[in-house]
Amino acid sequence: MKIYAVGGAIRDTLIGLPVHDIDYVVVGSSVDEMIAKGFRPVGKDFPVFLHPQTQAEYALARTERKTGQGYKGFHFYADPTVTLKQDLQRRDLTINAMAQEVGEDGKWFGPILDPYNGQEDLAAKVFRHVSDAFADDPLRLLRIARFAARFPQFSVATETMAALQAIVKAGELQVLSAERIWQELARGLVASKPMHMFQVLLDSDAAKTILPASLVNQLTDEVFRESLIAHYDLVDNSLEERCALTLMHLSASEIRSWADCVRMPIEVRDFSEIFSELVALVNQSNANYQALDILAWFNRADVWRKTDRAQALLMLAQKLGLPVAPLIRAMRNALAINTAEIIAGMAVGDRSNGERIGSAFEAARLAAIATALLQ
Repeated sequence: MKIYAVGGAIRDTLIGLPVHDIDYVVVGSSVDEMIAKGFRPVGKDFPVFLHPQTQAEYALARTERKTGQGYKGFHFYADPTVTLKQDLQRRDLTINAMAQEVGEDGKWFGPILDPYNGQEDLAAKVFRHVSDAFADDPLRLLRIARFAARFPQFSVATETMAALQAIVKAGELQVLSAERIWQELARGLVASKPMHMFQVLLDSDAAKTILPASLVNQLTDEVFRESLIAHYDLVDNSLEERCALTLMHLSASEIRSWADCVRMPIEVRDFSEIFSELVALVNQSNANYQALDILAWFNRADVWRKTDRAQALLMLAQKLGLPVAPLIRAMRNALAINTAEIIAGMAVGDRSNGERIGSAFEAARLAAIATALLQ
């Protein structure tokens, strides 16, 4: 029985990146032996165990055979006779198919085991698939797209791009779960260069299956891509901001439709929708704002209860150079009105009428916004 650290941990160590998660593979063991040594089984589809002290996951070396569509249609075979090389062969990229032995003290030792020349591709900065079995798992297309955003200096090998295109042509992407699609897209959006993810999706023809049609059309325009890249550089890696920037020229209804398809988190969806409506307001007003239009957006953004979110939306617009200073002043004025005084100034009989109170608040907010626009 031998234990190896494999995959991304080896890759990141070689290029000097911090290692957060380590995948362990156990060669020459069995389920019974692992349990006898105190490991606790947790895997349903294949043997995975938790270490008795560290609770880290250890998987028995295995091979796999595709039995259906998608990323779940696999039969796994784990046996003491499965070699490390066989286990590494089922992995996606050569740079993720390296290993190093782990001693009883938990430390790595000995040479890096690299049967598929991962170190060579790492030095050349190339994403290259390990074997023809790569195309069996459609999720790998999204993983490579996400890797491209994380490692923007890397390129996709010609034969690997052909494999990605084959996945698309086979219709395999259509059987991926919405949650897994969004998970990979979200991780790519917060990586260093999201546009590299979109470029892989475009080059592989996956974009038309994964992304909104309007966004795909926009991404084919070089001017739009360059503009979006510049916008990404203005903000940090907030998922809400990155997503809102990507979708800012789509209508709120288009964003909602796509968000439902990929199970986008509600808070990210709402931020993107409201930001696109803010951009539309700025564009249609041409900086000649009307108080009623501003109030309508304030209500849509729920400025009154979610002030921090509204401020974040306006600050994001300001980072892009959009003329939202009048809106910022208007929001400050509208939030400063004294609602208690408004209610006290109403007829006694109206003070318990929610509709009339709401109308009074609207009128006061509209007046506050109008005043701000004159400043």
